[in-house]
Amino acid sequence: MAHDPRDELHQELPTDHPDTLISAMHRVIQWAVKVLAALMVMVILLGVADVVYVLYQKLVEPPMFLLDVNDIFYVFGAFMVVLIAIEIFINIRLYLGSHVFPVKLVVATALMAIARKIIILDVEKLSYQYVLAIGVTLLALGITYWLLTLKPAAQSEH
Repeated sequence: MAHDPRDELHQELPTDHPDTLISAMHRVIQWAVKVLAALMVMVILLGVADVVYVLYQKLVEPPMFLLDVNDIFYVFGAFMVVLIAIEIFINIRLYLGSHVFPVKLVVATALMAIARKIIILDVEKLSYQYVLAIGVTLLALGITYWLLTLKPAAQSEH
């Protein structure tokens, strides 16, 4: 009998649950996740179109074909939104493939979202409490990601 590696993982929504009602509900939720994946692909494509449009708009405004610092930050923000959407799609795809919630990738996605926020921050218009809160959030997510990457002592001995 072939060994299925998914048998070793904690499955969040097993479709072979002994209770038929729970099994049916798990299948419905898995179908909903597939719909979300398809919608996320559409959001990504629309996001790419938006990046092209934003870049085009910024390049045709006088002075033509020149971007100032604010324009560059605006374009970076548009890029980062698309990259975050791609990360969310990857989270969904991994979940569909393994039925296990990819915690490490979710934390990495949150780090990317905070990085986007930092890139487009206008610190002159924000209170120090807001900037401090973002810094604390970034630190907490960074530590969480680092802790998730550590291998337990039992695994490193093998």
